[in-house]
Amino acid sequence: MRARLLRHWPLTVAAAMLALLCAWSMLAPLGGGSHEVLLEFPPGAAHASMTVPAEIRLTRGVRDVLLLRNRGRVPVVFGPLRIKAGGALRLPFEEEGRHAFACPPVAGGLVTVQVDAAPGPGWGRLRWRLRNLIHTLRYLPLHAPDT
Repeated sequence: MRARLLRHWPLTVAAAMLALLCAWSMLAPLGGGSHEVLLEFPPGAAHASMTVPAEIRLTRGVRDVLLLRNRGRVPVVFGPLRIKAGGALRLPFEEEGRHAFACPPVAGGLVTVQVDAAPGPGWGRLRWRLRNLIHTLRYLPLHAPDT
């Protein structure tokens, strides 16, 4: 019996670490770091379609500011806002709900911002952390090495 336990100890340790990670994800408070989510318009965005998520998700009290940055040489329109060339604007959201903004440089010409309530401790917080991790990995900016 002892030989069997010794043989499977790596799996036992891995399962215990996974359980601790899940417990931390469910109970640890949200916050820290920046409240901003970046939407960046690259150079030439005014004349070409950008690849951005169809929906930008924000969480009230955690990540509730949309940072719009225009790296191009011409102004960009985002809903009622006009972002000058080389400029940046912070758009805070205080109300939960779905907000649609006309944005010509984006494919489809429309950006939807979904603002959710901050999840309480438990399974909702774990789902929130997993959803943010998946979203971050999906839209991770890939840059070619400089030559």
